[in-house]
Amino acid sequence: QVRLVESGGGLVQAGDSLTLSCANRGAALSRYAMGWFHQAPGKGRTFIAGISWHGIAQYSASAQGRFTITGDSDRNTVQLQMNGLTAEDSGLYYCAASPMLAEIVGNRVNGYWGQGTQVTVSS
Repeated sequence: QVRLVESGGGLVQAGDSLTLSCANRGAALSRYAMGWFHQAPGKGRTFIAGISWHGIAQYSASAQGRFTITGDSDRNTVQLQMNGLTAEDSGLYYCAASPMLAEIVGNRVNGYWGQGTQVTVSS
């Protein structure tokens, strides 16, 4: 059974940086894309960044230039380096894995979700 576990959330000041990590603590996935989603209070999950199993990365417009996604497909791990955080970046951050990067980017995850990690940015 696949089990995605996020870590690295917390309380930071506006303008700070934070790195989120996600690891698969269960059965290994082969050639899956992985990615990150943001859920602001009272809103749905929105795509932030995704990376294919062979290292191709894609970002949302709000993340482009501020966030960097990296991953290790062999170890089923993915990280999200977030810079220049603002109060609008507050919320839950979810890790996901899906066979195709397009499914991550299109918010059509056909695989697995983590439980989420909370990020709070104070202004």
